[in-house]
Order: sequence, then structure tokens, then C-alpha cells
Amino acid sequence: MKAFKSTLLFLLVSSVLFVSCEQKKGSNDTLITPAELNQANKDILLIDVRTPEEYASGHIENAVNIDFYADNFQEQIEVLDRSQPVYVYCKKGGRSSNAAQKMKDMGFKSVYDLDGGILQWEQEGFKTVK
Repeated sequence: MKAFKSTLLFLLVSSVLFVSCEQKKGSNDTLITPAELNQANKDILLIDVRTPEEYASGHIENAVNIDFYADNFQEQIEVLDRSQPVYVYCKKGGRSSNAAQKMKDMGFKSVYDLDGGILQWEQEGFKTVK
């Protein structure tokens, strides 16, 4: 009986953890895959939030460089139209995630973050320009 209760408790805890992890993963509806970005990458506002040196080493075509670490990042973002969709990316996804959150906090309606950053973009065979 004790083994049954332990097994039941384990299953209950495991299912709660599984459901909570799935909810977290699904709650970020702003992530966009490289393939989805490639489809959308026509007349969109695409922001590369990496440093100018990283941007110069290769970036997604039509991307504008606004360095997340720059002292005037927020000032550069403030002039953008908050009602238009904005797409952001960085090297792996950390900076762009922070940038996307900052932009949402500033009132941007639709901010899409490239899942896996430019590394994932390149890994999936999409091209960059210099």
C-alpha cells in the first residue's frame, strides 16, 4: 500500500510539473521560427539588436541595427510606430527576448522574437548579408 501511495504521489507531482512546463512554453506567443520569419521578411520592420560589430559580420537582409546594449536603445525604439508589428533577433535569443519584453512594456502591440536567433536562422540554411 505504501508503494502504491508513493507511485500515485509521484505521478501526480510529475503531471503537475509537466502541465506547468507546457503552459510556460506555450504562453510566449511572440516567438517566431526562422521559416516563419523568412515568409514574413518582406516590408516588415526587422531589428537586429546585436552590436554594430556583430551586425557587420552578417545579418538578415533588410534588418536595421539597434544595439540593445547601447545607451540610447530606448530612445531609438521610442520613435518607432507602436501599432506596427516589429520583429527582433540577436545571436541566440537572449538579448532579443529582453528587447521584445522592453518593447511590449513600452506599448508595442506586436513584437515577434526570432527563436534561436541568427544562429538558428543560419543553421536552418537561411542566408545572411554583409
